[in-house]
Amino acid sequence: MLHWGRACRALRAAGRLLPQMPEDASSRAYYAAFHAISAVFALSGKTFAKHSAVETAVHRDLVQTGRLPVEIGKDYSALARLRLTGDYTVVEEVTIEMATEGASQALCILRAVQQMYPDIFTDPESLLKDNTKE
Repeated sequence: MLHWGRACRALRAAGRLLPQMPEDASSRAYYAAFHAISAVFALSGKTFAKHSAVETAVHRDLVQTGRLPVEIGKDYSALARLRLTGDYTVVEEVTIEMATEGASQALCILRAVQQMYPDIFTDPESLLKDNTKE
């Protein structure tokens, strides 16, 4: 599935960018989560025109229904804020620590999605180790 491959590639890129480019790493971590969640919605034919609509749907359709834990919803929202900070804010800098936390949150989201659909989505841990599979 296209979204899942993008999610895994974005997560790998976040890890590679962390040491030198934390703003870019935080953006890649967000997009890893965004594509993982988009993969879930794509299974039911849902797409969204805005990032804010995806975030709303995460809480409404996945967290509030019990399909995903509350912590995953919090992680998704934190990643969305971190991406906005890294991409658009000129008064606050994304630190390596913040970007590292973002990458960790993204990995948690990918794990949760994979656990929802283990027969469809490949284990994100194996994809992080092996660049040839997607």
